Amino acid sequence: MKKVIIAAGTGFLGKTLIEYLKSKSETIIILTRGKSRIENNIKFVNWDAKTIGNWKNELDNADVLINMTGKSVDCRYNKKNKDLILNSRVASTAILGKAIKECRNPPKTWLNSSTATIYRHSLDKEMDEISGEIGTGFSVHVATSWEKIFFEQQTPKTRKVALRTSIVLGKNGGALQPILNLTKIGFGGKQGPGNQKLSWIHEIDFARSLEFIINNQKIAGVINIVSPKPTTNQMFMKTLRKLIKIPFGVSLSKPMLAFGARIIRTETELILKSRNVVPKKLQDHGFVFKYPNLKNALYDLTN
Repeated sequence: MKKVIIAAGTGFLGKTLIEYLKSKSETIIILTRGKSRIENNIKFVNWDAKTIGNWKNELDNADVLINMTGKSVDCRYNKKNKDLILNSRVASTAILGKAIKECRNPPKTWLNSSTATIYRHSLDKEMDEISGEIGTGFSVHVATSWEKIFFEQQTPKTRKVALRTSIVLGKNGGALQPILNLTKIGFGGKQGPGNQKLSWIHEIDFARSLEFIINNQKIAGVINIVSPKPTTNQMFMKTLRKLIKIPFGVSLSKPMLAFGARIIRTETELILKSRNVVPKKLQDHGFVFKYPNLKNALYDLTN
């Protein structure tokens, strides 16, 4: 690829993508609230994610625009944070759509972050892009609003794909590190009932799947970015304990999780919701995972 644009590329997933794509791309443009600067073939360009500025000129002639903008959901869901979570996603998506309309040669492909949390809590049914059932609640409202504004953008020359991503497991960020730290100090048992499903993907397969989508012009609409086989919370914790040789882990009940969530200012939904999501569309188009197995993925990430 000649030119890749990543909006909000300084977080965990953005850094994962940059590391993977920097040797495969001539130029990577990062839209950031930080200072504009250049590091080798990576150019950081300031934007506010709300209004049109000089940054819009970078979109011309891009092979792909990847939008990962949005306030972290790892916080308490009070009104202020709820507004920031929703508005940061909707506003950035809308302004990127406006910028694309003003391009003479708009990006060929636009990948926009979404979330696998859009599906309902499910212990039984696997949720794919065709038969998956949309849930209810604040997180689902954010996801549906995000996708609605994305697909409302009129971009006839730009293919659009919404990435319904679940938990990305990585060595240097994301959900795995705090779970690993808890396990090492003895709190590596099941969390809540333990039977809740957990859809996950290795950080390398996350980056590889996006590259696959960019190169496959037949893929459009929504797509699940998850590994082929969801696990359960209990099995995830058991596998992790075994790999790092921690023989025992204290389980955390719902009341204990609720108390802890208040202390560290987050929400129990991030742990207790059953995300039973599968990558039907990716596999139907021929994507082959490097880490389809949880044990192998965790072994790679913890060694």
